[in-house]
Amino acid sequence: MSRREQKPKDPSGKVPFFNSLRTKFALTYVAVIAAVVVLLNTYPVFASQNLVFQSKQAALWNQATTLASPLSGLGTETLTEEAVARVVEQMGSIGVTRLMITDPSGLVLYDSREVGSALGRYALLSEVVGALDGNRYFRSEYREGAFRSRAAVPVTYRNMTIGAVYLYEYDREQGEFLIGIQQNLRSLSVVIWVVSLILSMVFSRALTRRIAVLLRAVRSVREGEYSHRVALPGADELSRLADEFDSLTGRLQTTEEIRRRFVSDASHELKTPLASIRLLTDSILHSQEMDPETAKEFVTDIGDEAERLTRITEKLLTLTRMDNAAPVERVKVDVREVVERVRHMLDPLAAAAGVGFVCDLGPECFVLATKDDLYQVAFNLVENAVKYNLPGGRVMISLWQEGEKVHLRVEDTGVGIPEEDLPKIFDRFYRVDKARSRESGGTGLGLSIAREIVQRHHGTIALAPHEGPGTTIRLTLPIAQERTAS
Repeated sequence: MSRREQKPKDPSGKVPFFNSLRTKFALTYVAVIAAVVVLLNTYPVFASQNLVFQSKQAALWNQATTLASPLSGLGTETLTEEAVARVVEQMGSIGVTRLMITDPSGLVLYDSREVGSALGRYALLSEVVGALDGNRYFRSEYREGAFRSRAAVPVTYRNMTIGAVYLYEYDREQGEFLIGIQQNLRSLSVVIWVVSLILSMVFSRALTRRIAVLLRAVRSVREGEYSHRVALPGADELSRLADEFDSLTGRLQTTEEIRRRFVSDASHELKTPLASIRLLTDSILHSQEMDPETAKEFVTDIGDEAERLTRITEKLLTLTRMDNAAPVERVKVDVREVVERVRHMLDPLAAAAGVGFVCDLGPECFVLATKDDLYQVAFNLVENAVKYNLPGGRVMISLWQEGEKVHLRVEDTGVGIPEEDLPKIFDRFYRVDKARSRESGGTGLGLSIAREIVQRHHGTIALAPHEGPGTTIRLTLPIAQERTAS
């Protein structure tokens, strides 16, 4: 499948004139206004012409019928030039340009035109022929600024057509009135056209200016300026888009800060054991008279650093898998069973540190989770409580159900956490006492992993108020009501 060739973009970011939204919006406005102007200059004129045509048709037919009525009373024998002239004279002024009256054969008996009169000749007009056939006829046209209207009606006597009345009207007054309307419409159209051009440029500029602000903001963020924000007043779609953009850039900024800190911390944490391993190996290689006991001690230290490096790497991989993990199927898990297993696994560590367990585990504490995830969270919490405790100290584990929640609380009587460090203990690689954490094998990732797991299972984990020395961490998860996939 061939790809469509794309034109190279201007590196300066400028959009070609005919491709810009401003030009397209302006041309759209102009096209719409042009259509309105054309309609304004055509429909009213046509409508006015039709009204005039209808008015003249009614007037001329009425006049012709009024003349035909007395003429029909003359009969065929008395329908002569003299009799027709008397009837016309009795009717008074007709108010038309030309009046002709014919007999059944089309011979003109009366013609109001003095110059070029057709009196005594046959009227070979289509209107007259139609009227002699017994039909009424009307035709009107607007040409050269005047209305030219023709009407003809039959003169009947005892259901016989004995003649025809033909009227012709040349009306320039109505034509001039229509011309005046057209001129006014043209003037109005010019004003509308100019105003529309100005408004289209103003509106398109105002609209595209706001879009340009968003475009510049996108370019700034693309170049890594995640702190850039857009301020667009109003409550329209562009303002909503600007708010969403600010929200997105805020999340990007937070993510970038976390990424940079994570990379920095990970580099630092990995660099320390690697530097120790290198120092120890260099010492072994450059010492020609090292006794076996010292060499064994150095190798043991290298192994410890390698194990610490392995732990850091494994936990980093765990966090990476959790960040990109696909949804897993959760099952009904007994939290009490998991906690008891954790305590059993950590009994040797607690005995070696001189720390005792005090457990208060309630029954029927089921949650929807995976056993491995729940075990890892409980293990991290209890292990930290043991490692950072004092000889002769205690670790109190409480488990109970309250309403729709299952609560797990882990307390210790250890060294505690300074108040300034409390907001940071769930951050990745953060350790309160770095020297002691390194000695105990801590990586600063355990609580971060615990928080990630708990949040994936729609729970919460946080420090709880604690009296005296030590620390209390409280974990809350929703109870298992039904089997679902998350």
